[in-house]
Amino acid sequence: MGKLISGKAVSTSLRAEIREKALALREDCGIQPGLAVILVGNDPASQIYVRNKQKACEELGFHAFEYKLSENYTQEQLLDLIGVLNKDNKVHGILVQLPLPDHIDEQTVIHTISPEKDVDAFHPINVGKIMIGDYDFLPCTPAGVMELIDSTGVSIDGKYCVVVGRSNIVGKPMAMLLLHRNATVTICHSHTKNLAEICASADILVSAVGKADFITANMVKEGAIVIDVGMNHDENGKLCGDVDFADVEPKTSFITPVPGGVGPMTITMLMKNTLHAAELKRPK
Repeated sequence: MGKLISGKAVSTSLRAEIREKALALREDCGIQPGLAVILVGNDPASQIYVRNKQKACEELGFHAFEYKLSENYTQEQLLDLIGVLNKDNKVHGILVQLPLPDHIDEQTVIHTISPEKDVDAFHPINVGKIMIGDYDFLPCTPAGVMELIDSTGVSIDGKYCVVVGRSNIVGKPMAMLLLHRNATVTICHSHTKNLAEICASADILVSAVGKADFITANMVKEGAIVIDVGMNHDENGKLCGDVDFADVEPKTSFITPVPGGVGPMTITMLMKNTLHAAELKRPK
């Protein structure tokens, strides 16, 4: 039987650390970490994410700057707002909630955010820094996954890790973070041949494909650590992951549930990045 990795417990512990450091920064040099969150349009899921980020800022003693913009807001107006926030010394992190309306180009927006305030770590400069292992910020979900793996006490060094999914947000950076910790890494995707066999040889399996119950027991090695990044809904509308939990859990040593696994970590890592951005402004 696999032990559950509680994202909630790991996240709570990390948030306590972040809160202490934020308070110390404020007391030492009067810097209060500030996060600007921009939401364009009325996407219900995005509204929930933004509300949760606002709540996290309040909980940790951060300054939250919230911009709720209509879906008719133009790309030019959005870029102008980002330009203003780039120069605002009270704002240490800028997050533009994705997805954006069709008339706004995501890449142009990401490129406009100052790399020093890019707490999502999506800017090409930050992506390049992650590649070479000399970074200020890590993408929030992969960074959260690393914290969850570390919470098991199992060393990543020398392990064979398989990442299913090759997105710029999770799959690719996930592979780089594992590689930086001396794992041997394979990235699988929709064109991978012998997918089940490759997954079944992994000591650590990370699934980020966005397909409900995609990973089944025959794809999992006995005693593996399984991390489920998927956020899907089953035919009854219930939240579920990429992993067929009931089928897979008995074979694992550790496994993350959905909900309550990777989910709670993402906003916590965003807060950690924002704190770090603020700490970089500490007078030398």
